[in-house]
Amino acid sequence: MTELTPLIPLALLAVATACDLRSREIPDGLPVAMVLWSLLAVAAGWSSLSWLNWGGGVALGLLLGAVFFALGALGGGDVKLLAGVGGVLGVGGLGPMLFWMAVCGGILGGIAKYRGQKELAYGPAIFAGFVIHMVSSGGFSDVVS
Repeated sequence: MTELTPLIPLALLAVATACDLRSREIPDGLPVAMVLWSLLAVAAGWSSLSWLNWGGGVALGLLLGAVFFALGALGGGDVKLLAGVGGVLGVGGLGPMLFWMAVCGGILGGIAKYRGQKELAYGPAIFAGFVIHMVSSGGFSDVVS
């Protein structure tokens, strides 16, 4: 079952990205499902995260997302999605993922500005940051080997 552990959040992030691009809304069920999946993965031993690392990742993702929400940089769905990603990656994995998310968000922001768009769906940046982090850290190695 460990081969599926990174694929479930990847699929949930892909659906969230599609929803965000289509309607600028991320259904609440997607981040909730990600948190529940990461909880199950820790409980079943499919994840190497400790309970403290899992809880810290969820809390840190929610806290950082809330700060960016208060600054007007993220929407509420993005905040909840970051909490879900925090549960999947834990505290240690969330930082590098946020770096890649910011890089991708900057690129998407530049494209949006070039096109004259005032709003930007940030779900794609979260998805891309997750994928780049997972690839660069070897997180998909169980899936492809």
